[in-house]
Amino acid sequence: MREQPLGSRPGTSVGMARPTTGPDDWWLGILWVTDGSGVVSFLDLAPRAGPPAEPPVALMGPAVAGGLSGLIAEENGRLAIRLTPIAPPDDPARPWRSPAAVRAAFRWEPARAVTLRPNELAAEVLTAFRRAIEDLSHA
Repeated sequence: MREQPLGSRPGTSVGMARPTTGPDDWWLGILWVTDGSGVVSFLDLAPRAGPPAEPPVALMGPAVAGGLSGLIAEENGRLAIRLTPIAPPDDPARPWRSPAAVRAAFRWEPARAVTLRPNELAAEVLTAFRRAIEDLSHA
């Protein structure tokens, strides 16, 4: 998957490892934000006034789900999406001080997902992730 430039931060881009399908048909992927020196911190992506109280992944979840509207399956009245940080922050009270890298898991709505090739589906996920990251600076 080709990295996508982050429009709000020149020289920074989002990337994704090759996704896989895991147990119970969950689509699994790892996504990250990098600059010229490696994976950036969520703190680098926070608003200039400072990070909000909510953890960055909690703010990103609705944005990613919205970006994939109609593709994510619903289970028991909830969307089948999971976003978790790759590495937890050293201090749980400061969730923005951790690498901007997440594990993503989705169950797709079968009738919709079958219309997309695997690389198209991955591109949709990466684009939704990029937009969610761009939204963090405005949270």
